[in-house]
Amino acid sequence: MSTPGFTSEVETVMVHQRETISRLPAYKQGATAGDSGAFKLSSNENPFPPLASVTRAIASALGEIHLYPSMAVAELTDRIAARFDVATENVAFGAGSVEVLSQLIHASAGAGDEVIFAWRSFEAYPILVQVAGATPVPIALTDDECHDLTAMAAAITPQTRLILVCNPNNPTGAFVTTDELHAFMAQVPADVLVVVDEAYGHFNRDASSAVGIDFFRRYPNVAVLHTFSKAYGLAGLRIGYAIAPTAVAANLRRVALPFGVTELAQRAALASLDAEAELSVRIDEIVGERTRVLSALRASGWRVTDSQGNFVWLRTGDGTDRVNAVFTAEGILARAFPGEGLRVTIGTPEQNDRFLVAAAAALLPVTV
Repeated sequence: MSTPGFTSEVETVMVHQRETISRLPAYKQGATAGDSGAFKLSSNENPFPPLASVTRAIASALGEIHLYPSMAVAELTDRIAARFDVATENVAFGAGSVEVLSQLIHASAGAGDEVIFAWRSFEAYPILVQVAGATPVPIALTDDECHDLTAMAAAITPQTRLILVCNPNNPTGAFVTTDELHAFMAQVPADVLVVVDEAYGHFNRDASSAVGIDFFRRYPNVAVLHTFSKAYGLAGLRIGYAIAPTAVAANLRRVALPFGVTELAQRAALASLDAEAELSVRIDEIVGERTRVLSALRASGWRVTDSQGNFVWLRTGDGTDRVNAVFTAEGILARAFPGEGLRVTIGTPEQNDRFLVAAAAALLPVTV
């Protein structure tokens, strides 16, 4: 007996889907080690386990997961506003800074609008722009892996609605200086929003680097993106925020996924803010390992630029697949961008030592 309204044959009529979406590449998560014994250094994750105080904060909320979280993220909003001396109306949260970035794009740009960003930079930038129906305008990096702010300024048109500045840049680790960003802002129309994405800001130790909050205070068309995923080690809980002009932040809340920031994430973020002294020690250890890894890479023959992120960038060009194969054989899972290079996260000393062995092995057949 057939069920009314259903057919037993395979449907031949395709429901309407946006053609643009079907052409988009899916965001690629870093390779997973599984039971292989390999070290996963492909996702820029914090190598340290959660702090005990953070684990306790999460556990204390488990008995309430049948309830919706605070959609306003009220307590955490107050803490962030006080921390940066801004109004609560300037703070908007989301499920990771990438979700807040999506909010920024949807609130600012649509069909016929343009969004400018450096390339290569964060892989999600062009995907999110196209999902919003806008046009991505990628601008090639300079030869030393930095944002080409001169070219980015020249690319501004009447259709430009948003400019993304990743500082330090993912995956190259290069940064934008204060003087460079001021000179750039002088060329940006007042009605174009500039977003300073500081997902890796805690690892940036160069005193000449631009600091997003300083530019937010100076310019009415600047927003800043922060995350709890990297330095705070809450990648699995998904929580990030923007500090933005009042009208922009209000629109972010309008386009945000309702109840997107879980109570577990909110409790963990609050506990992390309470434990910043302890977390700072961990960040210092990662920065110290980054310095050691860069030095060892250069000593073994690699030509690498400095990084201010929790990762290093190897510009391997056409040799990327070969080098990545060596890394995989040596038990290192890196983030490969075919034809361009590899990004390798700074892990524990043991993980970094194995990476350095793999990097030396990759240089044996052909010097990159």
